Order: sequence, then structure tokens, then C-alpha cells
Amino acid sequence: MPEKLQTFALLTAGAVLGSISSILILRVLSKRAVKKSTTPQTKPGVESRKAEIQSTNWSDASSSLLEDEIVSEHLTRNVQFFGLESQRRVTSSYVVVIGLGGVGSHAANMLLRSGVGRMLLVDFDQVSLSSLNRHAVATRDDVGTPKAACLKKHFELIFPEAEIEAKVSLYDVSTEDEILSGDPDFVLDCIDNIDTKVALLAACVKRGLRVLSATGAGARADPSRIRVADLSKSVNDPLSRSVRHRLKRGHGIDGGIPVVFSLEKPKVKLLPFKGANVNGEDENPTDYQVVPGFRVRIIPVLGTIPAIFGQVMASYVLTKLAGFEVQMEPVVNLDLDHYRTLHQRLVEHEETLYGCADEVEVDVEEVMYVVKELWRGRSARDEPAKGVSGRAMWRSVNELMLVRWDKDKPASVSNLILLRFKEADEHEARTLDDVKLNELEFFSRVTSVLKRAELEFGRLE
Repeated sequence: MPEKLQTFALLTAGAVLGSISSILILRVLSKRAVKKSTTPQTKPGVESRKAEIQSTNWSDASSSLLEDEIVSEHLTRNVQFFGLESQRRVTSSYVVVIGLGGVGSHAANMLLRSGVGRMLLVDFDQVSLSSLNRHAVATRDDVGTPKAACLKKHFELIFPEAEIEAKVSLYDVSTEDEILSGDPDFVLDCIDNIDTKVALLAACVKRGLRVLSATGAGARADPSRIRVADLSKSVNDPLSRSVRHRLKRGHGIDGGIPVVFSLEKPKVKLLPFKGANVNGEDENPTDYQVVPGFRVRIIPVLGTIPAIFGQVMASYVLTKLAGFEVQMEPVVNLDLDHYRTLHQRLVEHEETLYGCADEVEVDVEEVMYVVKELWRGRSARDEPAKGVSGRAMWRSVNELMLVRWDKDKPASVSNLILLRFKEADEHEARTLDDVKLNELEFFSRVTSVLKRAELEFGRLE
């Protein structure tokens, strides 16, 4: 009998616990159901805030955005990082992003997610299938739609309280005032056309607008070599070089513009246009230009690099808007005068040996590449070094000079070796056939390095 009572008691207790559990679960589910059913009711609040923004001064309306419970929770980590007042400055800012491809879409996306309250998105182009490898938000459903409209659609789902204007337009002289008016707090130049980029940067300098420019993100693979510096200090980047020269020559601007660039030399070159119709006949490349004057050739792109460029741009702009001091890592040009010395030494050697320096096809930047990237600041006769060791490198460089590997070819990036003075004299007295016959290992190693230089030293055209 006692055993039956014990069993009955256990069953009763189990039933009671089961009932309590069921009640608790039903309450949780009912709360979730109520929450889901009331979620759409938050939209009228969003719309009312947008109406408020449209009817009042943007700065005044945006200053209260952080008092909204949803927006405040959305940006809570930013507030914790910057502080409330600094985040208010971000939220009340107006940013213009021009060029919404791999770089621009990621920059705009993170600016929005970080609370920039007003943005103008500008691009004339459409989302394509091939751009999905690097675009921040586009899906296959967006293919064929304007990039600006695509971003606006997605952004309204991420931060609906923000004021987003999408302009499907090409930046040029005729649209300059429309795009740059309104006193933007920052302009992001994510354009990959040189003429348009130069025109935009010159206009921003003339108007006194803060601008951040992205240079070449294509054909690169090493994210650790991305830097932010003044345009005058950007090296190893053909696009930077072209923009720098055009700004100085055409507008008298030789610096004062921060740029995001990579110290890495482009790994691959532009792909040639290969267009043929259904009959196999060659077609005119200009038929494929979206806009006259824009390139048709293709830059191979590893999608991660433009994405990181965009993230770097967003981080730079956000810290500037918030007034948050960040000391960017300087671009280390280990005593540029040393590279100039090596370049001058090469020119003088060519004049002594050949009577002129007409076949010197490298400038100081390219000498820097040859010395640092190819020979690591050491004689080609030395064992390969894994890295450049700062001042120790220059102690050895002071005893070195650049000479042609093959005397019958010009002094180009892919035909220069670094040797000690005595080694250079000995090399000049020999033929490559002699070197190959008697020092095959050395010959093969140098040939391999120079072949890499030939492949790596691509240029934007």
C-alpha cells in the first residue's frame, strides 16, 4: 500500500510540473506572437520621424534620433565607443558617396549601420552578376537595377529612420552643383574613372569640402598593406600616380587629400577586351561602354580587397565625424633620399657606360619597388632575405647600385639587379651566357625574380 501511495504521489507531482511547464511555454509563445503582431506598428513611428525631418531642419530633427528607443539600441555599441555626444555628431552628419561598386557600397553600408543619418548615394551604373562577388548588399534579384536604388532599398530595411537619397547619375561638370551642394560633412570618392575622379577631387578642394578618395583596389590580394595617407605620399599605385599628376598639372593641387591605397603592386594586369558577335566577328569595344570615355577593359578583382577598402574608408570618416582621434600608421618610406640616390647612381652609371641615360625606364617610385620588393635591400649575390631590416638595410644600400641584368635590354623594372660596386663591375665585364654556364643556380634565381617583376608590375591604363 505504501508503495502505491508513493507511486501516486510521484505521478501527481509529475502532472503538476508538466502543467506548470506547459503554462510557462504558452505564455512565452503568446508573448512572441504579440510581439510579431505588433512589429509592423513601429513603421508609422518611422514614417512620422521622416515627415518631421522633411518639414524641419535636418540637423534639428536628427539630433533627437538617439532618443528613440529602437535607434538607441541599434547604435548602443557606437555610443559606448564614441560617447553619446560624439555619436550625435555622427547621426546628424550628411555624407555623399559617389561610386557604389565594391568599395563604395561597403563604405556606405557601414556608414549607415554606424548611424550616419543622412546620405546621398550617387552612381550611374547598374548591378550586374559579375559585381555580386564584391557588392555589399546586392542579391541576384537586384541584377539590372541601378546601384543607387539597390542600396537605398536595402538601407531602408537596415536603418529606416535615416534619410537616404539615391541619384542615378554620372558625376560631371553638369551635375557637380546638384551633387555637392547642401554642405556635406564628408564626400567619399569611390570612382574608378581617372577623369571623373580628378574632376571630383578638384571640385571638393575648390569648395572646401572634406573628401576621402579610394585608389586602386583591383588586382591586389594582401589586405595588410592597405594604408590611409595624403595623396602625395601614396606609392606603388598607378591610379594614385595618374591622379596626382593630373591634379598638379591641371589644378595646381599637389596634396592635402587623404586617400586609401595599397602598398602592394598589382598582381595581375587589365584583361583585354574580347568582344565577338554571334557570327564570331570582332565588334567595336566602344559599343560596350556604358558612358563614352569609360574603360571597357576589365580589372580582375578579389572581392575581399575592395570590401576592406570600403571598411577602411567608413572607419576613417566615422572617427573624423565623431571627433575621435586616431593616429593612422604612417607610410614608411625609409629615407626617400636613399632611393633618389640609387636612381641618380643608376643614371650616372648609364651615362658613363652608354653615353646617355635614355634607356633608364624607371623613376624613384619604381626604384623603391626594385630595391624593397625584389632584392630586399641586399645584393642579388647574397642569400635571399625574408624581410627588410630598416636602418641595417640602408647601411648595406649605401654600398650598392642598380645595373642592367641583360645589357642588351633597357634599364627597366624587370631588368635591374642590385649589386655591390665591385660586383657590378664584374657583372658588366661578363656575358649572361657565361653566368648561366658557370653559375646556373645564381642565373636561375635572378631570372625567376625578374620574371616575377615582369608579371607583378602591372599598370592601369
